[in-house]
Amino acid sequence: MAADSMEIDDSLYSRQRYVLGDSAMHQMAQSSVFLSGMGGMGIEIAKNIVLAGVKTVTLHDTKQCETCDLGSNFFIHKDDVLSHRGRVEAVCHRVAELNPYVHVDKSSSALDDNTDLSFLTKYQCVILTEARLSLQKRLNEFCHSQQPPIRFIACDAYGICVRVFCDFGEEFEVSDPTGEESKEIFIQTITQADPGVVTCMDKQPHGLQTGQSVVFREVNGMEELNSNTRQVSVLSPHSFAIGDTSQLQPYAHGGFFVLVKTSKTYTFETLEKQLCDPQVLTPDLSKPEAPLQIHASMLALDTFQEQHSRLPNIGCLQDAEVLLKLTEEVNATLRNKASVNSELVRCLSRTARGTLPPLAAAVGGLASQEVLKAITGKFAPLQQWFYLDAMEVVRPLQSLSAEEFLPKGDRYDGLRACIGESMCLKLHKLRVFMVGCGAIGCEMLKNFALLGVGLAKNSGEVCITDPDLIEKSNLNRQFLFRPHHIQKPKSTTAAEATHDINPDLQVDAHLNKVCPATENIYNDSFYSRLNLVVTALDNVEARRYVDSRCVSNQRPLLDSGTMGTKGHTEIIVPNLTESYNSHRDPPEEEIPFCTLKSFPSVIEHTIQWARDKFENAFVHKPSMYTTFWQTHPSAEGVLQRMQAGESMEGAFQVIKLLSRRPSQWEHCITIARLKFEKYYKRKALQLLHSFPLDTRLKDGSLFWQSPKRPPAPFDFDLKDSLHFTFIVSTARLFAGIYNIPYSEKDLSEEAVTRLLSEIKIPEYRPSEKSIVTDESAKKPDQMKMPLSSEEEREAISQLEQAIAMDGVTPEKLQMSPLQFEKDDDSNGHMDFVTAASSLRARMYSIEPADRLKTKRIAGKIIPAIATSTAAVAGLVALELIKVVGDYEFESFKNCFFNLAIPVMVLTEPAPVKRMLIRDNIYFSIWDFWTIYGHEDFTLSDFINAVREKYGIEPTMVVHGVKMLYVPVMPGHSKRLKLTMQKLIKPSVDRRYVDLTMSLAPEADGDDDLACPPVRYFFSRNGETR
Repeated sequence: MAADSMEIDDSLYSRQRYVLGDSAMHQMAQSSVFLSGMGGMGIEIAKNIVLAGVKTVTLHDTKQCETCDLGSNFFIHKDDVLSHRGRVEAVCHRVAELNPYVHVDKSSSALDDNTDLSFLTKYQCVILTEARLSLQKRLNEFCHSQQPPIRFIACDAYGICVRVFCDFGEEFEVSDPTGEESKEIFIQTITQADPGVVTCMDKQPHGLQTGQSVVFREVNGMEELNSNTRQVSVLSPHSFAIGDTSQLQPYAHGGFFVLVKTSKTYTFETLEKQLCDPQVLTPDLSKPEAPLQIHASMLALDTFQEQHSRLPNIGCLQDAEVLLKLTEEVNATLRNKASVNSELVRCLSRTARGTLPPLAAAVGGLASQEVLKAITGKFAPLQQWFYLDAMEVVRPLQSLSAEEFLPKGDRYDGLRACIGESMCLKLHKLRVFMVGCGAIGCEMLKNFALLGVGLAKNSGEVCITDPDLIEKSNLNRQFLFRPHHIQKPKSTTAAEATHDINPDLQVDAHLNKVCPATENIYNDSFYSRLNLVVTALDNVEARRYVDSRCVSNQRPLLDSGTMGTKGHTEIIVPNLTESYNSHRDPPEEEIPFCTLKSFPSVIEHTIQWARDKFENAFVHKPSMYTTFWQTHPSAEGVLQRMQAGESMEGAFQVIKLLSRRPSQWEHCITIARLKFEKYYKRKALQLLHSFPLDTRLKDGSLFWQSPKRPPAPFDFDLKDSLHFTFIVSTARLFAGIYNIPYSEKDLSEEAVTRLLSEIKIPEYRPSEKSIVTDESAKKPDQMKMPLSSEEEREAISQLEQAIAMDGVTPEKLQMSPLQFEKDDDSNGHMDFVTAASSLRARMYSIEPADRLKTKRIAGKIIPAIATSTAAVAGLVALELIKVVGDYEFESFKNCFFNLAIPVMVLTEPAPVKRMLIRDNIYFSIWDFWTIYGHEDFTLSDFINAVREKYGIEPTMVVHGVKMLYVPVMPGHSKRLKLTMQKLIKPSVDRRYVDLTMSLAPEADGDDDLACPPVRYFFSRNGETR
């Protein structure tokens, strides 16, 4: 984003714009940040804020590159260590490559108790990492005292403990504390009382909190409320009080309300004041005292460093006892405190010289979001401390000998100090399959590289797959990619970039989707070689499929996802937890067909309508047309078959398109003008003819009342830029599907005006056709609608005419379907959708959406920002260590966070449910029974084998959707003599199938009992597929 022109490069920042908004983006583009400390935490923050698009970042560090840096800083390479480069010198140009719009400079000047701090006044935010507490206090006092204050953030990571501290001054104004979009909620009733009570239509939840304000629009009857702002008092999820309405007119019908966004001012204290009485965020509600316990422990560690000029030595029991004594002394001075956790203190002492890269990634993501809040005033800031520990990672390792954790002089010394040599070796030997190489995938690969997951020399491997190519919008958060990688495959490019971080990693990159069609590649034999699977996907369907394969093959799955500042992680471990498919989110509500077609009430309806128009006219119809003529290449043959009375699916629609096919640019302009007339005048006139404004329903209520809005037809006006854009964009798209050339001159206002002036618009006559008002009615399939004899005659006549006029050349039997592409501003796709939606919104008096919002809704874009993806990937990688260590259920943590508020909640995964069949026979989703057959094995043999092996009588056997055996069904008893081979008809390479069975109930009249899937092998040696 060029700061001088203040233009936002939407092709780069589009996904982030939906998170932060343009105002915050502009503020970032004018902000300068000072970041000290180029260790693991510092480089994480540098990456995230440069990707976000600040104006200037100064990276500061005084240390030289050492071998141990290779295990925590992904931008320091081996040659930097061998060349004795300074850390900041090594990383500066690599950080700068992340975003050409951000100026990144470096400093290696001393920053200590004697430094003149006046140089900091040119920065809006100062971040310290790896700084002594005394220096943090000095810089914080300086920043706090400036007018306006310089926003100050301090971050520390010592082994298993991390902390973040924020001080944004005594009066820090936040424009939008939550970032949630205000929705229009329709009103059912408003009482005329004191207080008046508003009830939402269809019991829709309002999502309000007492004390917030709403503004009313389009209320009939109680019209004094319109444009009026009222403070609310929540009564229930779908009703609230708004003060005295007893003196207003009685409420009649209609109207909606919208939450009024209000700014909020936050007060911060200095670090010095907050040390004794810390205000903390509690991420793990199962450990409510943990933040204050870590606070005391880390302050004691600061004191230890002041006294000894070093950190505690690895495995030194004496140092651990000294630190414990210091913690007790510190704790005694705190006003806000918890009991000292001696286990935590001893683990901190042992690991303080170490680093857990995933912990730095997780907390670095959170800290980076605080930086963006500091310079934009967008979202609620952290007040004022955030603490996180990884006790669950190290607790099972405490019995290991001290030698396990001692340094060996390699890149894993920091990690080894935390988890020991044996665990490091397990990580090196790991065989991981990661599905997806987008934003989370890039962050996961970084974590794999720093942890040494899947090293070639240890026979480990990271297999990755992603069918997508890199686009410019990916560069804003998929940090392994650069501009010169655009249009290259994500997976192979990410693999190369990962090798730059750690050349010892064995990365096998594929370009495949993981779905039923690729089960010949990702078969059971493939899964049997894996230790675990990681998903880095952006859709539920793909997650569900991968989860089903993991359950079938008894493999752990680590899943995560983000939406804007929100993120979640889910850990799935065989026989311990439920699977991803164990829970289902409610399906997205579809917009009723009649609402889209005739009765839109909110902007989402008009955008979806415009998107459907694009899909129908420029994708579906051209595809149908081309396919029809490929199947029936002879127009004469089609004519003969139709004349003989044969019904040919799609023929009527195809011949209609052929007969109206434009051949010149002028024809495309004519079609666009007629479409305008149809959509924005005739449709409205027809609706008002069918349902005049005074139409009433059977119960006497008005037909046109909220949420139904009556349309207002309007005439075409070339002086209206929206009208002009609709005509040009529509004509361009028709020219595209019909392969009609046009020039830039043809698109000029002068040329288009001339063509429009020659178009004759037929007079409108209303029809008596029925208009669908039933919200449960589905859109009819035009292809399958029966034709009237008149339509058949018309089609035959049109085809005869086309053949007679030589209108059926190979070129004319071809059309070029478009593929909706939201990110290419030159193709006219978004021009059409934006103009079509905005005009429809205007016709129905709906507040229009700008192009950016229209693009998000029409393109189903998921808002995204690098801070969230870094955080989820770090949290997942922490769980990966536990999975590799074969930890107990209580060690694992799922997480949900929203960095905007900010909130982070760590919880135990859902434990696996065990279902009772009978007589102490239980099963879970992870169980399956096995039966081995042979070529002549019959269905009767199968049922006998189940009875003998499991003591249970099957009452039904199903394969997929095919019922193999249901005793009550006619003819099924004869199947008992058929072979399983004949019944199932497996493909040649298929070794087994999973069958679903139900069992006879214990008592008559009860439902049949469920049981685990039965894996039937077609032969004894068929254990792989």
